Amino acid sequence: MDIQVIIILLIFFLPLIFATISRKKRKDLENELKKSKKEFEVELQASQTDLTTLMTLNTELEEKYSPIINMELHTQQLLDDAHEDVNAMKQESERLIAIAEGELDRLQVNTKDLNSQARQKVQDSKTKATEIEGTARSEAERILEFAKKQAEEIAGDAYEAKQKADSYETAIRAMRNTIEGYKDEYIIPNHSVLDDLADEYTHKEAGATLKATRATVRSMVKEGHAGACDYVENLRKTYAVHFAVDAFNGKVDSALAKVKHDNYGKIEQEIIDAFALVNHNGQPFRNARINQEYLDIRLTELKWAVATFELRKIEKEEQAEIKAQIREEEKVIREIEKARIAAEKEERLIQKALQKVRKELAQASDEQKEQYEAQLAELEGKLQEAEEKGQRALSMAQQTRRGHVYVISNIGSFGEDVFKVGMTRRLEPLDRVKELSDASVPFSFDVHAMIYSDDAPTLEKALHKQFQDVAVNKTNSRKEFFRTSIASIKNTVESQGLNEIHWTMKAEATEYRESLSIEKANEIKIVA
Repeated sequence: MDIQVIIILLIFFLPLIFATISRKKRKDLENELKKSKKEFEVELQASQTDLTTLMTLNTELEEKYSPIINMELHTQQLLDDAHEDVNAMKQESERLIAIAEGELDRLQVNTKDLNSQARQKVQDSKTKATEIEGTARSEAERILEFAKKQAEEIAGDAYEAKQKADSYETAIRAMRNTIEGYKDEYIIPNHSVLDDLADEYTHKEAGATLKATRATVRSMVKEGHAGACDYVENLRKTYAVHFAVDAFNGKVDSALAKVKHDNYGKIEQEIIDAFALVNHNGQPFRNARINQEYLDIRLTELKWAVATFELRKIEKEEQAEIKAQIREEEKVIREIEKARIAAEKEERLIQKALQKVRKELAQASDEQKEQYEAQLAELEGKLQEAEEKGQRALSMAQQTRRGHVYVISNIGSFGEDVFKVGMTRRLEPLDRVKELSDASVPFSFDVHAMIYSDDAPTLEKALHKQFQDVAVNKTNSRKEFFRTSIASIKNTVESQGLNEIHWTMKAEATEYRESLSIEKANEIKIVA
Protein backbone atom coordinates (compact mmCIF):
# COMPACT_ATOMS: atom_id res chain seq x y z
CA MET A 1 0.00 0.00 0.00
CA ASP A 2 2.92 2.39 0.76
CA ILE A 3 4.30 1.90 -2.71
CA GLN A 4 0.95 2.75 -4.29
CA VAL A 5 0.69 5.93 -2.20
CA ILE A 6 4.18 7.02 -3.31
CA ILE A 7 3.33 6.42 -6.96
CA ILE A 8 0.02 8.35 -6.67
CA LEU A 9 1.77 11.28 -4.92
CA LEU A 10 4.47 11.26 -7.57
CA ILE A 11 1.92 11.34 -10.40
CA PHE A 12 0.01 14.17 -8.69
CA PHE A 13 2.91 16.44 -7.70
CA LEU A 14 5.40 16.03 -10.57
CA PRO A 15 3.44 18.25 -13.04
CA LEU A 16 3.05 20.94 -10.31
CA ILE A 17 6.76 20.84 -9.49
CA PHE A 18 7.75 21.02 -13.13
CA ALA A 19 5.28 23.84 -13.83
CA THR A 20 6.70 25.82 -10.87
CA ILE A 21 10.27 25.33 -12.16
CA SER A 22 9.23 26.36 -15.69
CA ARG A 23 7.41 29.51 -14.45
CA LYS A 24 10.41 30.54 -12.39
CA LYS A 25 12.80 30.07 -15.32
CA ARG A 26 10.40 31.93 -17.65
CA LYS A 27 10.09 34.81 -15.18
CA ASP A 28 13.88 35.02 -14.76
CA LEU A 29 14.29 35.02 -18.53
CA GLU A 30 11.67 37.78 -19.00
CA ASN A 31 13.35 39.95 -16.34
CA GLU A 32 16.71 39.46 -17.99
CA LEU A 33 15.28 40.34 -21.39
CA LYS A 34 13.61 43.49 -20.03
CA LYS A 35 16.84 44.59 -18.41
CA SER A 36 18.81 43.90 -21.61
CA LYS A 37 16.19 45.72 -23.68
CA LYS A 38 16.38 48.83 -21.46
CA GLU A 39 20.19 48.90 -21.66
CA PHE A 40 20.07 48.37 -25.40
CA GLU A 41 17.61 51.22 -26.00
CA VAL A 42 19.79 53.65 -24.01
CA GLU A 43 22.95 52.68 -25.88
CA LEU A 44 21.21 52.63 -29.27
CA GLN A 45 19.85 56.16 -28.80
CA ALA A 46 23.34 57.46 -27.87
CA SER A 47 25.00 55.93 -30.97
CA GLN A 48 22.16 56.32 -33.50
CA THR A 49 23.89 59.11 -35.44
CA ASP A 50 26.99 56.91 -35.99
CA LEU A 51 25.13 53.89 -37.31
CA THR A 52 24.68 54.58 -41.05
CA THR A 53 24.21 51.07 -42.44
CA LEU A 54 22.75 47.78 -41.37
CA MET A 55 26.18 46.13 -41.36
CA THR A 56 27.52 48.82 -39.02
CA LEU A 57 24.57 48.20 -36.74
CA ASN A 58 25.21 44.45 -36.91
CA THR A 59 28.89 44.92 -36.01
CA GLU A 60 28.03 47.21 -33.09
CA LEU A 61 25.46 44.74 -31.81
CA GLU A 62 27.93 41.87 -32.01
CA GLU A 63 30.52 43.86 -30.04
CA LYS A 64 28.31 45.47 -27.38
CA TYR A 65 25.11 43.44 -27.23
CA SER A 66 26.28 39.90 -27.71
CA PRO A 67 24.03 38.75 -24.81
CA ILE A 68 21.05 39.77 -26.98
CA ILE A 69 22.29 38.62 -30.38
CA ASN A 70 23.50 35.37 -28.95
CA MET A 71 20.27 34.80 -27.07
CA GLU A 72 20.03 31.39 -28.66
CA LEU A 73 23.06 30.28 -26.66
CA HIS A 74 21.41 31.38 -23.46
CA THR A 75 18.12 29.75 -24.26
CA GLN A 76 19.92 26.62 -25.39
CA GLN A 77 21.34 26.46 -21.86
CA LEU A 78 17.80 26.70 -20.55
CA LEU A 79 16.84 23.89 -22.88
CA ASP A 80 19.71 21.77 -21.57
CA ASP A 81 18.66 22.52 -17.99
CA ALA A 82 15.10 21.49 -18.83
CA HIS A 83 16.38 18.25 -20.33
CA GLU A 84 18.38 17.56 -17.18
CA ASP A 85 15.28 18.15 -15.07
CA VAL A 86 13.30 15.78 -17.27
CA ASN A 87 15.99 13.12 -17.14
CA ALA A 88 16.13 13.36 -13.36
CA MET A 89 12.35 13.04 -13.13
CA LYS A 90 12.38 10.21 -15.63
CA GLN A 91 15.03 8.35 -13.66
CA GLU A 92 13.04 8.79 -10.47
CA SER A 93 9.93 7.53 -12.24
CA GLU A 94 11.82 4.54 -13.59
CA ARG A 95 13.17 3.84 -10.10
CA LEU A 96 9.71 3.89 -8.62
CA ILE A 97 8.40 1.77 -11.48
CA ALA A 98 11.16 -0.76 -10.87
CA ILE A 99 10.29 -0.82 -7.16
CA ALA A 100 6.63 -1.31 -8.01
CA GLU A 101 7.41 -4.11 -10.47
CA GLY A 102 9.73 -5.78 -7.95
CA GLU A 103 7.10 -5.53 -5.27
CA LEU A 104 4.57 -6.99 -7.67
CA ASP A 105 6.82 -9.96 -8.45
CA ARG A 106 7.60 -10.51 -4.78
CA LEU A 107 4.05 -10.53 -3.59
CA GLN A 108 2.81 -12.86 -6.32
CA VAL A 109 -0.75 -11.86 -5.55
CA ASN A 110 -3.18 -14.59 -6.48
CA THR A 111 -6.19 -12.35 -6.71
CA LYS A 112 -6.74 -11.56 -10.39
CA ASP A 113 -8.36 -8.14 -9.84
CA LEU A 114 -5.63 -6.92 -7.49
CA ASN A 115 -2.95 -8.16 -9.88
CA SER A 116 -4.58 -6.30 -12.75
CA GLN A 117 -4.83 -3.09 -10.71
CA ALA A 118 -1.16 -3.26 -9.78
CA ARG A 119 -0.11 -3.75 -13.40
CA GLN A 120 -2.34 -0.87 -14.46
CA LYS A 121 -0.72 1.42 -11.89
CA VAL A 122 2.72 0.49 -13.20
CA GLN A 123 1.60 1.16 -16.77
CA ASP A 124 0.06 4.47 -15.70
CA SER A 125 3.36 5.46 -14.08
CA LYS A 126 5.25 4.68 -17.29
CA THR A 127 2.73 6.66 -19.32
CA LYS A 128 2.96 9.58 -16.90
CA ALA A 129 6.76 9.59 -17.12
CA THR A 130 6.52 9.72 -20.91
CA GLU A 131 4.01 12.57 -20.69
CA ILE A 132 6.32 14.48 -18.34
CA GLU A 133 9.20 14.10 -20.78
CA GLY A 134 7.03 15.28 -23.67
CA THR A 135 5.74 18.22 -21.67
CA ALA A 136 9.26 19.21 -20.71
CA ARG A 137 10.42 19.07 -24.31
CA SER A 138 7.45 21.17 -25.45
CA GLU A 139 7.98 23.69 -22.65
CA ALA A 140 11.68 23.98 -23.44
CA GLU A 141 10.93 24.52 -27.14
CA ARG A 142 8.35 27.14 -26.21
CA ILE A 143 10.85 28.95 -23.98
CA LEU A 144 13.41 28.87 -26.79
CA GLU A 145 10.92 30.27 -29.27
CA PHE A 146 9.87 32.97 -26.82
CA ALA A 147 13.50 33.99 -26.30
CA LYS A 148 14.05 34.19 -30.06
CA LYS A 149 11.05 36.44 -30.50
CA GLN A 150 12.18 38.68 -27.66
CA ALA A 151 15.63 38.93 -29.18
CA GLU A 152 14.12 39.81 -32.58
CA GLU A 153 11.99 42.51 -31.02
CA ILE A 154 14.98 44.00 -29.21
CA ALA A 155 17.59 43.73 -31.96
CA GLY A 156 15.23 44.21 -34.87
CA ASP A 157 16.61 43.66 -38.36
CA ALA A 158 20.15 43.19 -37.09
CA TYR A 159 19.26 39.92 -35.36
CA GLU A 160 17.59 38.53 -38.48
CA ALA A 161 20.49 39.74 -40.63
CA LYS A 162 23.00 37.99 -38.41
CA GLN A 163 21.04 34.75 -38.50
CA LYS A 164 20.88 34.86 -42.27
CA ALA A 165 24.57 35.73 -42.54
CA ASP A 166 25.50 32.79 -40.31
CA SER A 167 23.25 30.47 -42.31
CA TYR A 168 24.73 31.57 -45.64
CA GLU A 169 28.27 31.31 -44.30
CA THR A 170 27.86 27.72 -43.09
CA ALA A 171 26.00 26.74 -46.29
CA ILE A 172 28.75 28.24 -48.49
CA ARG A 173 31.45 26.43 -46.51
CA ALA A 174 29.51 23.17 -46.80
CA MET A 175 29.12 23.62 -50.59
CA ARG A 176 32.82 24.40 -50.96
CA ASN A 177 33.77 21.30 -48.98
CA THR A 178 31.40 19.18 -51.07
CA ILE A 179 32.96 20.45 -54.31
CA GLU A 180 36.63 20.66 -53.30
CA GLY A 181 36.67 17.76 -50.84
CA TYR A 182 37.65 17.63 -47.18
CA LYS A 183 41.31 18.55 -46.94
CA ASP A 184 43.89 18.12 -44.22
CA GLU A 185 42.53 21.07 -42.21
CA TYR A 186 39.78 18.74 -40.95
CA ILE A 187 42.12 15.96 -39.81
CA ILE A 188 41.51 14.88 -36.22
CA PRO A 189 43.31 11.71 -35.06
CA ASN A 190 40.83 8.88 -34.58
CA HIS A 191 42.52 7.75 -31.37
CA SER A 192 41.66 11.13 -29.79
CA VAL A 193 38.13 9.84 -29.17
CA LEU A 194 39.65 7.23 -26.82
CA ASP A 195 41.29 9.82 -24.56
CA ASP A 196 38.36 9.93 -22.13
CA LEU A 197 37.93 6.14 -21.98
CA ALA A 198 39.49 3.83 -19.44
CA ASP A 199 42.51 1.81 -20.56
CA GLU A 200 40.61 -1.46 -20.16
CA TYR A 201 37.63 -0.28 -22.25
CA THR A 202 36.92 -2.84 -25.01
CA HIS A 203 35.42 -2.56 -28.47
CA LYS A 204 32.49 -4.71 -27.27
CA GLU A 205 31.59 -2.10 -24.61
CA ALA A 206 31.94 0.69 -27.17
CA GLY A 207 29.76 -1.33 -29.56
CA ALA A 208 27.05 -1.65 -26.90
CA THR A 209 27.09 2.13 -26.36
CA LEU A 210 26.96 2.65 -30.14
CA LYS A 211 23.92 0.34 -30.32
CA ALA A 212 22.15 2.30 -27.55
CA THR A 213 22.94 5.61 -29.29
CA ARG A 214 21.48 4.32 -32.56
CA ALA A 215 18.35 3.27 -30.69
CA THR A 216 18.03 6.86 -29.43
CA VAL A 217 18.43 8.11 -33.03
CA ARG A 218 15.59 5.87 -34.21
CA SER A 219 13.42 6.90 -31.25
CA MET A 220 13.87 10.62 -31.99
CA VAL A 221 12.87 10.09 -35.62
CA LYS A 222 9.87 7.98 -34.66
CA GLU A 223 8.64 10.47 -32.05
CA GLY A 224 9.11 13.46 -34.36
CA HIS A 225 11.96 15.14 -32.44
CA ALA A 226 14.54 14.95 -35.24
CA GLY A 227 13.25 17.92 -37.23
CA ALA A 228 10.79 20.81 -37.23
CA CYS A 229 8.87 23.07 -39.63
CA ASP A 230 6.75 26.26 -39.48
CA TYR A 231 3.83 24.92 -41.52
CA VAL A 232 0.56 25.11 -39.59
CA GLU A 233 -1.18 22.36 -41.54
CA ASN A 234 -0.14 19.02 -40.06
CA LEU A 235 0.04 17.11 -43.35
CA ARG A 236 2.35 19.64 -45.01
CA LYS A 237 4.40 19.93 -41.83
CA THR A 238 4.83 16.15 -41.61
CA TYR A 239 5.90 15.82 -45.26
CA ALA A 240 8.36 18.72 -45.01
CA VAL A 241 9.95 17.39 -41.81
CA HIS A 242 10.18 13.86 -43.23
CA PHE A 243 11.81 15.24 -46.38
CA ALA A 244 14.44 17.13 -44.37
CA VAL A 245 15.14 14.26 -41.96
CA ASP A 246 15.40 11.69 -44.77
CA ALA A 247 17.81 13.91 -46.69
CA PHE A 248 19.96 14.49 -43.62
CA ASN A 249 19.97 10.83 -42.57
CA GLY A 250 20.95 9.76 -46.08
CA LYS A 251 24.02 12.01 -45.99
CA VAL A 252 24.94 11.02 -42.43
CA ASP A 253 24.53 7.26 -43.04
CA SER A 254 26.70 7.56 -46.14
CA ALA A 255 29.37 9.40 -44.14
CA LEU A 256 29.29 6.92 -41.24
CA ALA A 257 29.77 4.04 -43.67
CA LYS A 258 33.19 5.48 -44.57
CA VAL A 259 34.66 5.37 -41.05
CA LYS A 260 38.27 4.18 -41.15
CA HIS A 261 41.50 4.74 -39.22
CA ASP A 262 42.24 8.34 -40.23
CA ASN A 263 39.07 10.26 -41.14
CA TYR A 264 37.21 11.10 -37.93
CA GLY A 265 37.58 14.89 -38.36
CA LYS A 266 36.55 14.81 -42.02
CA ILE A 267 33.41 12.77 -41.37
CA GLU A 268 32.50 15.01 -38.43
CA GLN A 269 32.70 18.06 -40.70
CA GLU A 270 30.76 16.22 -43.42
CA ILE A 271 27.88 15.64 -40.96
CA ILE A 272 27.97 19.28 -39.82
CA ASP A 273 27.91 20.40 -43.47
CA ALA A 274 24.94 18.11 -44.19
CA PHE A 275 23.11 19.79 -41.30
CA ALA A 276 23.87 23.25 -42.75
CA LEU A 277 22.86 22.36 -46.33
CA VAL A 278 19.63 20.57 -45.40
CA ASN A 279 18.54 23.47 -43.17
CA HIS A 280 19.50 26.00 -45.85
CA ASN A 281 17.59 24.13 -48.57
CA GLY A 282 14.61 23.69 -46.26
CA GLN A 283 14.02 27.44 -45.82
CA PRO A 284 11.59 27.75 -48.79
CA PHE A 285 9.44 25.05 -47.20
CA ARG A 286 8.52 27.14 -44.18
CA ASN A 287 11.94 26.62 -42.65
CA ALA A 288 11.92 22.82 -42.66
CA ARG A 289 14.98 21.96 -40.59
CA ILE A 290 16.95 19.46 -38.53
CA ASN A 291 16.97 20.12 -34.79
CA GLN A 292 20.31 20.81 -33.11
CA GLU A 293 19.57 18.04 -30.61
CA TYR A 294 19.34 15.52 -33.45
CA LEU A 295 22.63 16.73 -34.97
CA ASP A 296 24.28 16.27 -31.57
CA ILE A 297 23.06 12.69 -31.16
CA ARG A 298 24.29 11.79 -34.66
CA LEU A 299 27.71 13.29 -33.87
CA THR A 300 27.70 11.20 -30.70
CA GLU A 301 26.92 8.18 -32.87
CA LEU A 302 29.97 9.03 -35.02
CA LYS A 303 32.15 9.25 -31.92
CA TRP A 304 31.15 5.77 -30.74
CA ALA A 305 31.43 4.33 -34.25
CA VAL A 306 35.02 5.60 -34.41
CA ALA A 307 35.75 4.40 -30.85
CA THR A 308 34.44 0.92 -31.72
CA PHE A 309 36.53 0.87 -34.91
CA GLU A 310 39.70 2.04 -33.15
CA LEU A 311 39.34 -0.35 -30.20
CA ARG A 312 38.69 -3.29 -32.53
CA LYS A 313 41.80 -2.33 -34.57
CA ILE A 314 43.91 -2.03 -31.41
CA GLU A 315 42.73 -5.42 -30.15
CA LYS A 316 43.50 -7.02 -33.54
CA GLU A 317 46.99 -5.50 -33.50
CA GLU A 318 47.52 -6.72 -29.94
CA GLN A 319 46.43 -10.23 -30.93
CA ALA A 320 48.74 -10.14 -33.94
CA GLU A 321 51.59 -9.00 -31.68
CA ILE A 322 50.86 -11.79 -29.20
CA LYS A 323 50.93 -14.35 -32.02
CA ALA A 324 54.21 -12.89 -33.30
CA GLN A 325 55.66 -13.09 -29.78
CA ILE A 326 54.55 -16.72 -29.53
CA ARG A 327 56.21 -17.53 -32.85
CA GLU A 328 59.38 -15.72 -31.75
CA GLU A 329 59.33 -17.55 -28.40
CA GLU A 330 58.93 -20.90 -30.14
CA LYS A 331 61.86 -20.04 -32.39
CA VAL A 332 63.95 -19.05 -29.34
CA ILE A 333 63.06 -22.30 -27.58
CA ARG A 334 64.06 -24.35 -30.64
CA GLU A 335 67.30 -22.40 -30.92
CA ILE A 336 68.13 -22.86 -27.23
CA GLU A 337 67.31 -26.55 -27.37
CA LYS A 338 69.48 -26.95 -30.46
CA ALA A 339 72.37 -25.13 -28.73
CA ARG A 340 71.98 -27.30 -25.61
CA ILE A 341 72.05 -30.55 -27.61
CA ALA A 342 75.07 -29.33 -29.59
CA ALA A 343 76.87 -28.38 -26.36
CA GLU A 344 76.14 -31.80 -24.82
CA LYS A 345 77.38 -33.55 -27.98
CA GLU A 346 80.54 -31.45 -27.96
CA GLU A 347 81.10 -32.29 -24.28
CA ARG A 348 80.79 -36.02 -24.99
CA LEU A 349 83.28 -35.84 -27.85
CA ILE A 350 85.78 -33.86 -25.77
CA GLN A 351 85.34 -36.23 -22.80
CA LYS A 352 86.05 -39.15 -25.11
CA ALA A 353 89.14 -37.40 -26.50
CA LEU A 354 90.31 -36.58 -22.98
CA GLN A 355 90.04 -40.21 -21.93
CA LYS A 356 92.11 -41.23 -24.95
CA VAL A 357 94.77 -38.58 -24.29
CA ARG A 358 94.98 -39.49 -20.57
CA LYS A 359 95.40 -43.16 -21.47
CA GLU A 360 98.12 -42.35 -23.99
CA LEU A 361 99.77 -39.98 -21.50
CA ALA A 362 100.03 -42.74 -18.93
CA GLN A 363 101.86 -44.95 -21.44
CA ALA A 364 103.98 -42.22 -23.05
CA SER A 365 107.71 -41.77 -22.72
CA ASP A 366 109.26 -38.75 -21.10
CA GLU A 367 109.76 -37.12 -24.51
CA GLN A 368 106.05 -37.64 -25.49
CA LYS A 369 104.55 -36.53 -22.15
CA GLU A 370 105.01 -32.81 -22.85
CA GLN A 371 103.07 -33.14 -26.15
CA TYR A 372 100.23 -35.10 -24.55
CA GLU A 373 100.01 -32.68 -21.61
CA ALA A 374 99.60 -29.75 -24.06
CA GLN A 375 96.81 -31.66 -25.86
CA LEU A 376 95.23 -32.44 -22.49
CA ALA A 377 95.25 -28.75 -21.46
CA GLU A 378 93.74 -27.70 -24.79
CA LEU A 379 90.95 -30.28 -24.54
CA GLU A 380 90.17 -29.29 -20.93
CA GLY A 381 89.81 -25.67 -22.10
CA LYS A 382 87.45 -26.72 -24.88
CA LEU A 383 85.46 -28.83 -22.41
CA GLN A 384 85.04 -25.82 -20.13
CA GLU A 385 83.81 -23.72 -23.08
CA ALA A 386 81.32 -26.42 -24.08
CA GLU A 387 80.02 -26.68 -20.51
CA GLU A 388 79.59 -22.88 -20.36
CA LYS A 389 77.62 -22.95 -23.64
CA GLY A 390 75.34 -25.62 -22.26
CA GLN A 391 74.84 -23.72 -19.01
CA ARG A 392 74.10 -20.49 -20.90
CA ALA A 393 71.54 -22.23 -23.10
CA LEU A 394 69.91 -23.81 -20.02
CA SER A 395 69.91 -20.46 -18.21
CA MET A 396 68.32 -18.68 -21.20
CA ALA A 397 65.59 -21.30 -21.30
CA GLN A 398 64.88 -20.91 -17.57
CA GLN A 399 65.14 -17.09 -17.39
CA THR A 400 62.45 -15.96 -19.83
CA ARG A 401 63.22 -12.23 -19.39
CA ARG A 402 66.90 -12.41 -20.29
CA GLY A 403 67.77 -11.06 -23.70
CA HIS A 404 69.28 -8.23 -25.74
CA VAL A 405 67.95 -4.75 -26.50
CA TYR A 406 69.29 -3.60 -29.86
CA VAL A 407 69.68 -0.12 -31.33
CA ILE A 408 69.85 -0.18 -35.15
CA SER A 409 69.41 2.23 -38.06
CA ASN A 410 68.82 2.09 -41.82
CA ILE A 411 69.77 5.40 -43.43
CA GLY A 412 68.97 4.24 -46.95
CA SER A 413 65.45 3.16 -45.99
CA PHE A 414 64.42 5.70 -43.32
CA GLY A 415 66.91 8.57 -43.49
CA GLU A 416 69.28 10.12 -40.96
CA ASP A 417 68.56 10.14 -37.21
CA VAL A 418 65.88 7.44 -37.30
CA PHE A 419 66.58 4.47 -35.02
CA LYS A 420 64.77 1.25 -34.17
CA VAL A 421 64.94 0.13 -30.55
CA GLY A 422 63.82 -3.48 -30.15
CA MET A 423 64.34 -6.61 -28.06
CA THR A 424 65.25 -10.23 -28.82
CA ARG A 425 65.87 -13.32 -26.69
CA ARG A 426 67.84 -15.14 -29.37
CA LEU A 427 71.12 -16.73 -28.32
CA GLU A 428 72.56 -15.03 -31.39
CA PRO A 429 70.82 -11.62 -31.37
CA LEU A 430 72.34 -10.62 -34.72
CA ASP A 431 70.15 -13.28 -36.33
CA ARG A 432 67.14 -11.09 -35.47
CA VAL A 433 68.79 -8.03 -37.09
CA LYS A 434 69.45 -10.09 -40.21
CA GLU A 435 65.77 -11.09 -40.34
CA LEU A 436 64.76 -7.43 -40.14
CA SER A 437 67.20 -6.57 -42.95
CA ASP A 438 65.56 -9.22 -45.14
CA ALA A 439 62.02 -7.98 -44.37
CA SER A 440 61.07 -5.78 -47.35
CA VAL A 441 63.65 -3.01 -46.85
CA PRO A 442 66.09 -2.11 -49.64
CA PHE A 443 69.21 -1.97 -47.42
CA SER A 444 70.60 -3.81 -44.40
CA PHE A 445 70.39 -2.41 -40.88
CA ASP A 446 73.47 -1.10 -39.08
CA VAL A 447 73.92 -2.10 -35.43
CA HIS A 448 74.81 0.73 -33.04
CA ALA A 449 74.51 -1.23 -29.78
CA MET A 450 73.55 -4.70 -28.55
CA ILE A 451 72.68 -4.44 -24.84
CA TYR A 452 72.41 -7.62 -22.75
CA SER A 453 69.96 -7.44 -19.84
CA ASP A 454 68.53 -9.85 -17.27
CA ASP A 455 65.20 -8.04 -17.78
CA ALA A 456 65.24 -7.04 -21.45
CA PRO A 457 61.46 -6.33 -21.78
CA THR A 458 61.58 -3.79 -18.93
CA LEU A 459 64.64 -2.05 -20.39
CA GLU A 460 63.02 -1.90 -23.83
CA LYS A 461 59.81 -0.47 -22.36
CA ALA A 462 61.74 2.19 -20.41
CA LEU A 463 63.55 3.34 -23.56
CA HIS A 464 60.32 3.43 -25.58
CA LYS A 465 58.65 5.55 -22.89
CA GLN A 466 61.62 7.94 -22.79
CA PHE A 467 61.44 8.54 -26.56
CA GLN A 468 57.66 8.35 -27.10
CA ASP A 469 57.49 12.07 -27.98
CA VAL A 470 59.85 11.53 -30.95
CA ALA A 471 58.23 8.30 -32.18
CA VAL A 472 57.93 8.26 -35.97
CA ASN A 473 54.47 6.67 -35.75
CA LYS A 474 52.61 8.43 -32.94
CA THR A 475 49.36 6.49 -33.41
CA ASN A 476 50.81 2.98 -32.99
CA SER A 477 53.12 2.46 -30.02
CA ARG A 478 54.06 -1.00 -31.31
CA LYS A 479 56.15 0.59 -34.07
CA GLU A 480 59.63 0.97 -32.61
CA PHE A 481 61.18 3.73 -34.75
CA PHE A 482 62.25 7.02 -33.16
CA ARG A 483 63.53 10.26 -34.67
CA THR A 484 66.42 11.27 -32.40
CA SER A 485 70.22 11.15 -32.20
CA ILE A 486 72.39 8.17 -31.31
CA ALA A 487 74.02 10.33 -28.62
CA SER A 488 70.62 10.87 -26.97
CA ILE A 489 69.91 7.12 -26.95
CA LYS A 490 73.39 6.41 -25.54
CA ASN A 491 72.89 8.93 -22.72
CA THR A 492 69.50 7.46 -21.86
CA VAL A 493 70.88 3.91 -21.74
CA GLU A 494 73.76 5.02 -19.51
CA SER A 495 71.27 6.73 -17.20
CA GLN A 496 69.86 3.21 -16.58
CA GLY A 497 73.24 2.25 -15.09
CA LEU A 498 74.44 0.41 -18.21
CA ASN A 499 77.87 1.87 -18.91
CA GLU A 500 79.92 -1.05 -20.20
CA ILE A 501 78.27 -1.12 -23.63
CA HIS A 502 80.10 -0.95 -26.95
CA TRP A 503 78.59 1.77 -29.15
CA THR A 504 79.04 2.41 -32.86
CA MET A 505 78.17 6.08 -33.19
CA LYS A 506 78.37 6.37 -36.99
CA ALA A 507 76.45 4.04 -39.28
CA GLU A 508 78.45 2.50 -42.09
CA ALA A 509 75.42 2.12 -44.37
CA THR A 510 77.74 0.33 -46.80
CA GLU A 511 75.11 -0.83 -49.30
CA TYR A 512 73.43 2.58 -49.36
CA ARG A 513 76.66 4.55 -49.82
CA GLU A 514 77.93 2.17 -52.51
CA SER A 515 74.57 2.50 -54.31
CA LEU A 516 74.92 6.31 -54.24
CA SER A 517 78.46 6.02 -55.61
CA ILE A 518 77.33 3.78 -58.48
CA GLU A 519 74.41 6.11 -59.22
CA LYS A 520 76.74 9.13 -59.30
CA ALA A 521 79.20 7.30 -61.61
CA ASN A 522 76.36 6.44 -63.99
CA GLU A 523 75.28 10.08 -64.08
CA ILE A 524 78.83 11.14 -64.97
CA LYS A 525 78.92 8.60 -67.80
CA ILE A 526 75.61 9.87 -69.18
CA VAL A 527 76.84 13.48 -69.11
CA ALA A 528 80.12 12.46 -70.81
